[in-house]
Formats: sequence, C-alpha cells, structure tokens
Amino acid sequence: MTPVPAAEPVDAAARRAIRPVVVYPNGTLEAPDLSRLEKAREGMEKIDEVIVPPRDGRTFNVPKGHFFRIVSIEGPQVGDLNLWNAHDLNERFFSGKTRALHATHVSVGNRLWSNLPSLRPMATIAHDTLSWYGWDEDGGGVHDVIGTRCDPYTHKLLSGGDYHHCCHSNLTNALASASGLSFREAEPHVHDVLNVFMCTGFTRDTHQYFMKASPVRPGDYLELFAEIDLIGALSACPGGDCGSAHSSDAAACYPLKVEIFRPDMAVLDGWPWPERNAYRPVE
Repeated sequence: MTPVPAAEPVDAAARRAIRPVVVYPNGTLEAPDLSRLEKAREGMEKIDEVIVPPRDGRTFNVPKGHFFRIVSIEGPQVGDLNLWNAHDLNERFFSGKTRALHATHVSVGNRLWSNLPSLRPMATIAHDTLSWYGWDEDGGGVHDVIGTRCDPYTHKLLSGGDYHHCCHSNLTNALASASGLSFREAEPHVHDVLNVFMCTGFTRDTHQYFMKASPVRPGDYLELFAEIDLIGALSACPGGDCGSAHSSDAAACYPLKVEIFRPDMAVLDGWPWPERNAYRPVE
C-alpha cells in the first residue's frame, strides 16, 4: 500500500522557504598546513607496500608522521578503508562525525576523525588524483563517508542468500589475522568506512543512496598523512568499480595497493600532533 502524504497546511510554502543552517560551521577547526605537508612529501621514501587481492582485505601499519597511499594498479576498483589507533583498537575512524565536520565526500585538506571520546584527527588527506571530478550531473562525488560498507547481514536481509566476501567480512578477517583475535572478537572493531574511489550520491527524486561506476583508473591514488600511529585495513570491494553491484562474484574486480612513505621528519618538527579530545564529563 502506497502511503498517502498528509494534507499541506496553509503555510506550507513559508515553512519550506526557511533557510538552512550548517550544523557544524568549521571555521574554528584548525586547518592542516598543506604547504608544509607538500614540502614533507618531497623526496619521501617508500618503506613498505601491501597488495590487497580482489574480494579480500589486508591490514597495514603507518607510523605517525608518515604518508600512506591507496593506489589503483590494474583496473577500476573501489576500496573500503578502516583506521584504528595502533595502540588502542577502541579508538577508530568515525565516518559520521567526519561527514558532519567536512562533507559527504572528502578530498585534500579534509581529515578523518576518530570516535568519541577521543575525537581527534587520525589522518589528513594530502593528495588526491581524483580531486578534478567534483560533482557530476547526477550529484555524484568520489570518496564518500556516507555508505556503511557492504555486509553479509544486509545481504541476507535483502536477498536471503549468504555471501562471504563482503567488505565487512574482508575487513574483519584482515583485522583478526593481524591481531590474533577470532572473527567474533575482531568484528565489533570493524566500523563504517571511507569508500575510497567510490562514486556515490543521493537520487534527486527519492533521495536514495546510489552508486555509479568509479572514475578511478590505474595510477590514480588517494594519499593520507598519519596524525597518530595507525593500523589500517582495506577491502577490495567485491563490486569492483561498483557500477552495477557491490556483493557479487560476477563483477570485474582488481587488486589495490597500499604504499607507506617516510618523509624527511625534520620538515615536520613542531607539527601540532593531535591529543585526545580535552572535554571531560562531569561525573
């Protein structure tokens, strides 16, 4: 049965005409010194790399003050990214607050924030070869903090089937393997993601979350600066470029590469490394 909308009141137009207010005006946020990060990038040395196979996940470690780069290497491929404090898995990436403080899609100069009560920058986006994309005619953009990650529970709910290579499962298996935790012990630490390279938005008529084929091509990358010691996990989404499906063995999928770089740390001398949030509740 199609729901019937309520009758419009006589002042409906006036109510709709009320001007919006940005929830979190971010003029008071301390902006990262991008020129200094750009200088730190000059001459940086690659010290490690990890290949993430298609429909699978891997972890990687990034020391504070280092850069990590997520790279498309063979074909258009979306990746789901989780981040944790390397010394405390309870501090992890908070996509919802990142979205509220910045936007639905992130790029150079935006930061990935950690969950409450820490609420501090974990990483800063330093370079993005897809920053040219902007917004397309459908309202789509790249690198979203809207979607949660494909998971087997929602897949079961909507299709009735079991699928074991969803990004949620890939990230959980990767963290379990790296930490020595069981799958069930690792699973609560897996969280909503940064959808790297994914092109998404909301339909204009029904306002539903949509995805479309990613514009990423081999050689494109997203590069981030680690503000604290990090453990990262990346899943090469089973939807490939997410142009048709996201939990599928039929979509063309490709590996992703994560590269870790050490800059000249002298350039970062005096960098304002973020402390955990200073707020303390009254008990």
